[in-house]
Amino acid sequence: MVNRVEFWFEFASTYSYLSAMRIEQAAAERGLAVDWQPFLLGPIFAEQGWTTSPFNLYPAKGVYMWRDMERLCSVRGLPFQKPDPFPQNGLRAARLVLAIENPADKARFVRAVYNAEFGDGQEISNEATLLACLDKAGLSPDLLQRTGEPDIKSALFQQTERAKEKGIFGAPSFCVDDELFWGNDRLNEALDYATRI
Repeated sequence: MVNRVEFWFEFASTYSYLSAMRIEQAAAERGLAVDWQPFLLGPIFAEQGWTTSPFNLYPAKGVYMWRDMERLCSVRGLPFQKPDPFPQNGLRAARLVLAIENPADKARFVRAVYNAEFGDGQEISNEATLLACLDKAGLSPDLLQRTGEPDIKSALFQQTERAKEKGIFGAPSFCVDDELFWGNDRLNEALDYATRI
């Protein structure tokens, strides 16, 4: 049995919101830790010739996804508002995750951002929104300054390159050693797999 699972998420990803709000508890119930791995889907989509989310490129798929999110959030007791614009620009939020060292702090901040974005419909590229998320997570507002530092910028670039190397093409994705699981509906399978190997 391994003792952790990598959670690869994109802040613009609707289904990553669902996973982010439940992965920590689900992992803990199986004796697993979570490695929070932010990355950017934009460069990966661009390599496939996409200029935006596939939910925008294929209208019928988008209509289904938004209704699916409403249903799933209702069942799980999660607030839900469709953010405008969609997809959101999660660049600074992702950099902030990489600037936070403690895993528990990362988890609180990630959930705060997703709550702001998909729970309250706020724009997460907005500095005031990010500062409010840091405050909600009990973190210093000074962390926001780190998003412009070369090492943090480089770290996020490397994250996206690592995601490509792992074969990740969408979010959320879960990695257990060399095994890849894609989609919110594969979270439990990924965690169960981690307890078996």
